[in-house]
Amino acid sequence: MSSVPQDLTSWARIPRLRALALGALLLLWAGASQARGVPDSFSDLAERLLPAVVNISTSQTVKETAQNAPEIPQFPPGSPFEEFFKDFMERQMRPDAPPRKITSLGSGFVIDPSGVVVTNNHVIADADEITVILQDNTQLKATIVGRDAKTDIAILKVKADKPLTAVKIGNSDNARIGDWILAIGNPFGLGGSVTAGIVSAHHRDINIGPYDDFIQTDASINRGNSGGPMFNMDGEVIGINTAIFSPSGGSVGLGFAIPSALAKPVIDQLRDFGHTRRGWLGVRIQAVTEEIAESLGLDKVRGALIAKVNEGEPAAQGGMQSGDIVLNFDNQPIPDFRKLQRIVAAAPVGKKIKVVVWRNEKEVPLEITIGELEKYEETAAAEEKGKEKSPTPKATTASAEMLGLKLSEITPELRQQFSVPEGVKGVIITDVSAQSDAAEKGLKAGDVILEVSQEEVLSPKEVQAKVDTAKKGGRKSVLLLVERQGNLQFVPLKVVEG
Repeated sequence: MSSVPQDLTSWARIPRLRALALGALLLLWAGASQARGVPDSFSDLAERLLPAVVNISTSQTVKETAQNAPEIPQFPPGSPFEEFFKDFMERQMRPDAPPRKITSLGSGFVIDPSGVVVTNNHVIADADEITVILQDNTQLKATIVGRDAKTDIAILKVKADKPLTAVKIGNSDNARIGDWILAIGNPFGLGGSVTAGIVSAHHRDINIGPYDDFIQTDASINRGNSGGPMFNMDGEVIGINTAIFSPSGGSVGLGFAIPSALAKPVIDQLRDFGHTRRGWLGVRIQAVTEEIAESLGLDKVRGALIAKVNEGEPAAQGGMQSGDIVLNFDNQPIPDFRKLQRIVAAAPVGKKIKVVVWRNEKEVPLEITIGELEKYEETAAAEEKGKEKSPTPKATTASAEMLGLKLSEITPELRQQFSVPEGVKGVIITDVSAQSDAAEKGLKAGDVILEVSQEEVLSPKEVQAKVDTAKKGGRKSVLLLVERQGNLQFVPLKVVEG
């Protein structure tokens, strides 16, 4: 570090000023030593990475139908072109018309010199043929190793006469907002293109999948970039460019990439098994709201609320119950229900996991052995068909009004009127006041209240008793477990205004 200028020595002898000056210099030195400056150029990095980025061309043969036929262009009435295109489309739609071939383009990147390529699942979905095009325009036929629609990741394999240039997958958790990134891909089929930008945000949920956890960037990403890599300044892949938000179809600075922390376990499983092996608890979860937290005595909004526990599944075997709020999973705090979805999916199948839930206004430790989601999905349909139907509840006319709801015990007539599945037991809602809290929360006629304050109810009288108990206990709201056409949800309703 350079010495203090001569003209500062006189006042630098003063202890207080000397301390301030030295402190400021130390702060400047520390910041300069830790911050990474703006690069003069990305050329060296791009030159090193481009050979590992590939273009992906797919083709699909389809029979022309009304659903997939192109639209007829709009012409002025009586135009000869209108009749021409109409005749053309009619010929295309004939039963004996030949099928046509649809082609599409995307991007990918090599992660193993032997020819292992990563891309988006939607890039190669429904493709009859897949061709990987290297930077030198070498075209290689590709086969699918494995694919996962839930995270939109696919693994391809190509055979080349020499080792291919590969890139390393880094850790997206180390990427900070504001860090520089490079995006390389095949926008609009133009071939290898490099764009630069920064990490704009983490953990974006754009509602395209159950495990949304995207990195947002302002780097220019367009159609054809899908499946291409997002690199950090060390040349490591920290994301797979997947989606854009755009009213025009072109880049407006809102690009989204699957973070490598989410993609890496999926990639490894697809390579090892040809399919994913996700963790599975056997529960249905929902968000914790302020009212739900208050009604259950939780200090603040956090965790994931268990709406349903499937009988015989890992969560039930580990002692988890409907109404529990998961606060900690495998020594990781759970701030919201989406975090629990992602962390459970990434948990190793067969591993015993320590879980902390909120139950009866206290923390309860559990231990759950993780199951496999894919096995459950394979057998779920067969198990559903094999379930025995419960007998129809005895007819009754008991009814009541409370909380802006008209309630009744389930009669055969009401079961038929509202299509309530056989075996569902509880109290049915027959009407909802338009001005009530229940209406604001989305309750409607035909919904069935299964539980109030986490206790089963079978009559309007039992519902009223639970509401009265909540009021006496000083609760501002009461928690209902509601069933609607096979879907369960906890709904908090106000019992005391304010």
